[in-house]
Amino acid sequence: MATQQFGFGCMRLPLLRQDEPTSFDFAKIEALFDAYLEKGFTYFDTAYTYHGYQGEEAIKKALVERHPRESFALATKLPLRDFQDRADMERIFQEQLSHCGVEYFDYYLLHNMGTNVYEKCKQHGAFSFVAQKKQEGKIRQVGMSFHDMPELLEEILSAYGETLDFLQLQINYVDWEQPNVQSHRCLEIARKFHKPVIVMEPCKGGTLVNLPEEAQALLRVKRPDASNASWALRFAASQEGVTRVLSGMNSLEQVEDNTATFLQFEPITPEEQKVIDQVREIIERNTPIPCTGCAYCTHGCPKDIAIPHYFALYNSVSRTTGSFSSQAVYYNNLSLKHGKASACIGCRQCEKACPQHLPVVDHLRAVAAKFETGSSFPSRPRS
Repeated sequence: MATQQFGFGCMRLPLLRQDEPTSFDFAKIEALFDAYLEKGFTYFDTAYTYHGYQGEEAIKKALVERHPRESFALATKLPLRDFQDRADMERIFQEQLSHCGVEYFDYYLLHNMGTNVYEKCKQHGAFSFVAQKKQEGKIRQVGMSFHDMPELLEEILSAYGETLDFLQLQINYVDWEQPNVQSHRCLEIARKFHKPVIVMEPCKGGTLVNLPEEAQALLRVKRPDASNASWALRFAASQEGVTRVLSGMNSLEQVEDNTATFLQFEPITPEEQKVIDQVREIIERNTPIPCTGCAYCTHGCPKDIAIPHYFALYNSVSRTTGSFSSQAVYYNNLSLKHGKASACIGCRQCEKACPQHLPVVDHLRAVAAKFETGSSFPSRPRS
């Protein structure tokens, strides 16, 4: 069924204040959840660490306490960076049941698996822990979200594939062949091991929604009434082995558009794929920092640098013509509440946490050079 193909991603819920990740706009969140459910869709994806470690409690208030348990499917995740040992996994799991207000999880994932946590997971038995919880009836399906190279994915599936019912992979048309993500190759490995795939970041943190005008023009010619998001969602959902695509939504218009894409689903045609390839080339020319805005890099930053916000501003400036960009104003305002890009001490904990494997420290230097040299405001020429 088409309604089984689309899930509500809850990593970026509507907020009352954008600089405060726990200032939930519950009236808006509830309206979005209700509209999504009314369309016949049921899957909600959250995590222990989302929204300053309060995302699960927001789900409890906006969803669990307002709808019958059998009317929705809930997915959350074990934070692999956070646990200390197996006892700590148990503590976190019990907290999650309480945070969400449920007795079981429909889907439960090992969160953000990669080189930096794989050895830790093997040492403390993370795979056997989730298998045990499934046996106890506390988890219906066990999965793993993965942000690393295909060689590691194959190694993990070779060792622990029997434990995993599904995978969650970053798949979008920009990252399809990108060497730092390799969406295509990871999907091929998932198929090799017969693992169904749930897609995250199909719009790459909004990058594939807010396209350069040159790219938008190409899409409009091919499908004048189709949104940019619909192209990205259809690309992800058209891939063999993909069973569900997640997307965050912050307006009723987005819910209407995205659900319509799946209720009237049309796979990407070969002719449309050629257009997508052209769009990808344009985006790559116009996006110097391929950040998705997940904000994993900010957890534990000793200087409280607003890394994803600064990267988004830097990318916006790169698409701006003329000598002045309002992005500089936003940068100045943000840097009053957070550390400036130049405050980076090069500890590189952010780079270890980055699912995209970006050279964050180098990019911060570029951000500082762009926004912290000279005046950020336009000035009237002297006569």
